[in-house]
Amino acid sequence: MEQQQTTSAPLVKAVDISRVFGRGNAAVQALKGASLSICPQRLVALRGRSGSGKTTLINILGALDKPTDGKVFFQDAEISKWSEKKRNDLRRVNMGIIFQSFALVPLMTAYENVEFGLRIAGVPSSRHKEYAERALELVGLKARMKHRPFELSGGEQQRVAIARAIAHKPSLIIADEPTAELDSRMGMQVMKVFKNLVEHEGMTIILTTHDPAVMSVADQVYALEDGQIVEEVK
Repeated sequence: MEQQQTTSAPLVKAVDISRVFGRGNAAVQALKGASLSICPQRLVALRGRSGSGKTTLINILGALDKPTDGKVFFQDAEISKWSEKKRNDLRRVNMGIIFQSFALVPLMTAYENVEFGLRIAGVPSSRHKEYAERALELVGLKARMKHRPFELSGGEQQRVAIARAIAHKPSLIIADEPTAELDSRMGMQVMKVFKNLVEHEGMTIILTTHDPAVMSVADQVYALEDGQIVEEVK
């Protein structure tokens, strides 16, 4: 895969976005006028206490949700106006989603889990073997691709989940607390994989975290408090 050149134009941009859940007296405002701009080929961390709005923000940036107010752009297109189907198509082709709980299919091997993701992304079957093996090689698990999740450590399972998310070569990876279920050693293994994807594969990664070690290797850190971005580090 060719390394992409970093450009000054943002890959993802949020402009004064707010998100309200519920109505009337039961309404909860999870985001209050948050704005940020993320350029390509960056590893960006969103930090904040539970309830600060970081998961809501990452879901909106990853087209999993829409803001109540404000605008969200992906490669200059205002995706906050798009229908659910159009946003689903955007995620399927241009984004990879990594969950805290790995979300692997238990009876499938590592290879089959990655190949399943390629099918969902609509990659031609003729490219599945090449793409799946390449993704598993990038996360250091090609030699264990025939193992099922229960035969892998937690860190290895998360790396399979990363391989599944990157196999179709998306430009943006969204990861919600990707190291939360891992010990510090395994967590840093995962972060090493992320850094490699950014530096050598040209991907952009946005993740949420509470872990200072994760923040230390990020290119950029946004701090959230009560639904607002209160600090930008680096």
